[in-house]
Amino acid sequence: MYLAGWNDGSTGPLLPRIQKVYGLNFTIVSLIFVFACVGFLSGAFANLYLNGRFGFGKVIVLGSVCQVIAYAIEAGALPFPAFVLGYAINGFGMALQDAQSNGYVASLKDNPEVKMGILHAVYGAGALSSPLVATQFAQLPHWSFHYLCSLGIAFVNTVLLIVVFGLKTQDECLAQIGQPAGEKGTSEKSQFNQILRLREVHLLAFFILIYVGVEVTMGGWMVTYVIDVRGGGPSSGYISSGFFGGLMIGRVGLLWVNKKVGERRVLFIYSILAIGLELVVWLVPSLIGGAVAVSIIGIFLGPMYP
Repeated sequence: MYLAGWNDGSTGPLLPRIQKVYGLNFTIVSLIFVFACVGFLSGAFANLYLNGRFGFGKVIVLGSVCQVIAYAIEAGALPFPAFVLGYAINGFGMALQDAQSNGYVASLKDNPEVKMGILHAVYGAGALSSPLVATQFAQLPHWSFHYLCSLGIAFVNTVLLIVVFGLKTQDECLAQIGQPAGEKGTSEKSQFNQILRLREVHLLAFFILIYVGVEVTMGGWMVTYVIDVRGGGPSSGYISSGFFGGLMIGRVGLLWVNKKVGERRVLFIYSILAIGLELVVWLVPSLIGGAVAVSIIGIFLGPMYP
């Protein structure tokens, strides 16, 4: 999840430089997000088949290998069609790792909601640290070498996944820590049908569609907005770190608020506060005020997912 956060936090600070290097307008450069989304959706649908065929350990490593390949493509600053293809491959790999890691942690006993909060706080930590690096590379002639840093992290991630989980299935990994195996369907097709019949799956999928869209939009386009509308300088990429840093803090620091207020009620409170702060960013012509508001938005958005 650290690598996933690192990936999502990198795009915002690099986006103005990518536009300048390739000479793109907003519509064309947004294909980065479109291709990443297509890759992620493909990985999400492929995950069920791959998991049933190869198991948890091999699939999660496959996802990390896909990211290694993607960063190798992006680091070369190839023509834009090849560059966005790297984002599609990256999205595919992230989807596999996201599904496997969430499924594994959710199956753990003893306060799984706290463990899920910590897992996604690590995502926030990755997204907090990557803009600090990406902002520097965005000002250098070899801006795409930032993806070499990403490539190194992805390679280390692949090695750690192999060492820790040993290419084993989820049931085998759980058995090593003394937990019984979970229930299984009769086939991948029956599992897929069971999932699609659940009303809760459709409601949560719609919620995550909106939530992740807001999160990625904030982290990805906020830097461009600050530079073009608020007159921010080359260091505006650090605002993205503030947003994702707030996300990390909120996912751990507000766990007690979720329990005290109630997990359903608190979602509405966070949403109203986040919308109010979005209006502040939009309507108040203050660079510093907007940066602070963006960080606080991250705090309130953080505990809404998972």
